[in-house]
Amino acid sequence: MNTLLITAIKSAIYAGAEIMKIYSGSFEVTLKQDNSPLTIADEHANTMINSYLEKTEIPIISEENKQVVYTIRKDWDTCWIVDPLDGTKEFIKRNGEFTVNIALIKNNKPILGVIYVPVSKTLYYANVSENKAYKYELNSHEYTESIFQNSVELTPKKNDDNQIKIVGSRSHKSEETEGFINILKSKGKDIDLVSKGSSLKFCLVAEGKANIYPRFAPTMEWDTAAGHAICSAVGLKVMQINENNELQYNKQDLLNPYFIVQ
Repeated sequence: MNTLLITAIKSAIYAGAEIMKIYSGSFEVTLKQDNSPLTIADEHANTMINSYLEKTEIPIISEENKQVVYTIRKDWDTCWIVDPLDGTKEFIKRNGEFTVNIALIKNNKPILGVIYVPVSKTLYYANVSENKAYKYELNSHEYTESIFQNSVELTPKKNDDNQIKIVGSRSHKSEETEGFINILKSKGKDIDLVSKGSSLKFCLVAEGKANIYPRFAPTMEWDTAAGHAICSAVGLKVMQINENNELQYNKQDLLNPYFIVQ
């Protein structure tokens, strides 16, 4: 498992290096069939990640790969789920709030998670079975064994009876989210709202910079799998709205239901 985690970390860091080569210059933006933006950075990062993960001989579900039909995927007990550039809108805005997301899924649950923030060279990672997640600040987009010796363990924030820090999407706000916040306010809660792009929202909850992340807007499995793993490792739940179940992966429909992280 640690070998697979190292492979995921390397692929995320070097994908981040590819992204930054594009980020520092000019680039074109095209639209995919669902009208979501695509840049050459997404494609270069995806190529880099595939070059590492394909060596594991574990099948890959990536936002930028051609999707395998469910009649084949349903027989996979283990697979990678990848978003080579999560937060393309933030990349285009050049606000730095975009990530590389890589997760290993077993029996529909995330068991490894890696999130890399290329602009700040910040790495988050977790092996869920160890019940710990970590953060490390790199000096350059290079893998080094010192990552494991010098990482800082993540600790979620303890809930306060009255104060709740909520992290929400930078680019995907919804009326349902506003309604959720207003319900908490009506119960006398003091709400502090923080907006972030990409899977950074999971990281903020996992490292104690927010209490809760409610998501009442569409996400795909590759948007959430790595963050889900990191949150699971520190004892947080990623629960479906109005259901007593956590998010599941490698489903027939890769679209997630609405969820809350806490």
